[in-house]
Amino acid sequence: MAIPGRLRLRSQIIPGFEKSATHKPFVRVWVDTGVFHLDKSYDYRVPEVLSDGVQIGVRVQVPFNSREVEAIVLERIDRSEITGAIAWVSKIISPHPVATKQSLQLIDQVAKSWATHPFDIVRSAIPPRIASVDKKFSDIEKTSSVEKKSKGIYSFVAFEPYISPSAQLISLVQHGLKDGCVLVIAPNERDIDAIVETAKLHNLAYIRLDSSITRAQRYENFLLAMNTKRILIIGARSAIFAPIKHLSTVIVYKESSHEHYEIRNPAWNVRDVLNLRRGIENLDVVFSGYVPSLEISALIDSKRMTYLTHSHMMPVKSFSSDDGALLPGRIFSHIRAALAQGPVLFLIARKGYGNALLCAHCRNIALCNCGARLVVGSKGAAPSCTLCQRQYPQWSCQWCAGTKQYLAGRGIERAAQEISRAFTGYPIILSFGDVIKSQIENRPAIVLATPGSAPSVIGGYSAVVILDGLRFFSHADQRAQERARELFFESASMINSKGVALICIEQSHPVVAALTKWSPGVMIRRELAERLEIGLPPFVRSFVITGSSTDFTSIAAGLRKAVADRRIAASVKILGPSQTDKNQAKIVLYCPRQEATALTNFLHELSRRRSIAKKEYLTIRIDPYSL
Repeated sequence: MAIPGRLRLRSQIIPGFEKSATHKPFVRVWVDTGVFHLDKSYDYRVPEVLSDGVQIGVRVQVPFNSREVEAIVLERIDRSEITGAIAWVSKIISPHPVATKQSLQLIDQVAKSWATHPFDIVRSAIPPRIASVDKKFSDIEKTSSVEKKSKGIYSFVAFEPYISPSAQLISLVQHGLKDGCVLVIAPNERDIDAIVETAKLHNLAYIRLDSSITRAQRYENFLLAMNTKRILIIGARSAIFAPIKHLSTVIVYKESSHEHYEIRNPAWNVRDVLNLRRGIENLDVVFSGYVPSLEISALIDSKRMTYLTHSHMMPVKSFSSDDGALLPGRIFSHIRAALAQGPVLFLIARKGYGNALLCAHCRNIALCNCGARLVVGSKGAAPSCTLCQRQYPQWSCQWCAGTKQYLAGRGIERAAQEISRAFTGYPIILSFGDVIKSQIENRPAIVLATPGSAPSVIGGYSAVVILDGLRFFSHADQRAQERARELFFESASMINSKGVALICIEQSHPVVAALTKWSPGVMIRRELAERLEIGLPPFVRSFVITGSSTDFTSIAAGLRKAVADRRIAASVKILGPSQTDKNQAKIVLYCPRQEATALTNFLHELSRRRSIAKKEYLTIRIDPYSL
């Protein structure tokens, strides 16, 4: 029988340290526990051999619950309030600080404001470590922070027509660079590319922070941005957390874009994070776009933010169709005249071919046997179901047995066929979906694009035609009006100084007068007044709770009981639960802004207790882009 070896305790297996650091021997960290309710900070002992490297913002490895996990240093402290044995920091993962005291304070505030674990924000705010980059930057020159002198700028700058928005943005950047680094947050890769190209034309040095570059390059650029003076940093939404020591100005490009909202939980947004950051750091803040969002509009209306714009008189013509035709009769002569001068942009709401199939005789919607709608994918294709994909080559109406089809929801491909038949002899250029053109030549052509995919053209379009204009305002979500205003203004701005905006909408629609005067103020104030009267965002905070529908009835009852017991303010409106999917449900809460912090804390504690009880995780989104 083999003689067993001497039993070794686990504390002996893990490499130990005999001597604590002489100066501030303890460290306070956030630990990547992977468990929602373990979201507080924890204290560890710092060994003397690691003392020099354990600094604020450094990533370290620590023992936690019998495993080694990553943590980020919040502060060094002289003594810990913990009684009993305190574990040691195991090692330094990376020698380079990836956060500052101010950026950690911002992450903490964002985590509390969105009722989540701090490491959920850290994963968005700090790029993953790349060992090869750490070695390359072993001798990186650390620059000291300087006192920043803010001019107190807190404004929205409205873009002008005829001029590229990226060129107008670079003009703002050049003013900001006089005082230090400028951070620009853009919605997507396409916008970042346009800004980069314009920056190159003006010989501006820049650093890029977005997912289009490699992980190694992004991490390297992140470290460079922390230690570079007087440079332009361009990034997507996560760059709003970048700890730039010499940062003087932050500019949000196209601030009303939905892409400034984080998709993953907890769904923070750039605008609100920047407002928190402005309260921590001494920064000038500029929001930009063609039309401000309702949240920014409310700040402007209350005189808390400055609105900067220039007046213009735009050539706008409106046309309405009584017979449902794609192009109203009177618009043809204007389009022909514009095509003789250069390219004409047609903006259409949908991609695809036929997105809504009706019976031509009785006008009833064509439905599949499963209950879903039928669509037509291309010219000559059989109708197919949007849900089960079943095809109907011999389709007939379930109501009147008619076989003649009517496409009520034309997609861009169907529109291209109709427009090409109306204006023969001109090349057709499509920009939508996965085939988006960034720029086209300035020559006569018909350009069809869906929202957000219109290509630019040097010198501008001779005309911009917005087809079926009312459809852009008729979406069901609460952001439809805001989104349509921005789209109309941005599209109209793409004409040249002799061009014209042609809109297929009633002359009485307020967007026609707004475009003509290049001022959306009347439309915005009307919508703000309506929302204030009925208590909708931005005058209240919105909370959307989603999860498995099995226990949502009890969750709703618990929330209403919390209101009755005054643990939640009586002014909180509880809507739901409502079914969103087969096994999913949601509850929507509206809360007065002055009560929002208390409700956020209540929901955070609810999630923590469910986590402790090992119940199913609830997704809580605070002020989401759309309800």
